[in-house]
Order: sequence, then C-alpha cells, then structure tokens
Amino acid sequence: MIQNKIRVAVSKADCTIFRENVGKVRMANGRMFDTGLPRGFPDLSGFRHSDLQVFYIEVKNEKGKPREDQKRFHQRMMQLGVIHGIARSPEDALKIVKLGLVGYGWSEYDDT
Repeated sequence: MIQNKIRVAVSKADCTIFRENVGKVRMANGRMFDTGLPRGFPDLSGFRHSDLQVFYIEVKNEKGKPREDQKRFHQRMMQLGVIHGIARSPEDALKIVKLGLVGYGWSEYDDT
C-alpha cells in the first residue's frame, strides 16, 4: 500500500508522521463515532524534527483526483503558506517534506 510506504520513508527522513482517519462509523452498540477531523483533511500529517515545521500529504494513486472538500483544504493551506501536497509515491512525499513545498501536485486541479 502506497500510504504505508510513504509513512515509512518520511519517518526515516527524521520526521514524525501520522495517518489521519476522517469520517463516521456505526459502532457495535449502534452509536455513531466521528473522528472529529473535517472532511477533506489530508491522509497524512506530521512535522520535521529539524525545525518542527508541520506538513500535510494527500495520498493518491496514479489516477486519483482530489474531491471538492480536499480542494478547499488545499486552497486554505495555500493562503497560509503551509507545507502540503499530493503524493503518488514515497519520492513525492519526501520532496514535499524535505523541500518544504507548498501545494506540490495540485497545479492541475487548481481552479483559481
């Protein structure tokens, strides 16, 4: 799975990285559980140990396209200048994190 390969590669690059789960599920007792994260939140987030800079990574396969809620998250991160991008490989993720790229992989989806 590409997401796990990305997590391992970024962890080895002197970073802490977390997998984010977004959504709601019905528990065995019938209650709904909500992760609390907003729709569109990226698959992975973390920080570089060297300077504590936060980053967000949306993981997509070679054909995957971002949803509208993901585009809205991206647009806000662009406004704030936060490190984030779309990674289709561990190499993409390392580029985003190591170079501190803002919006990597999003250009073909930007409507602005």
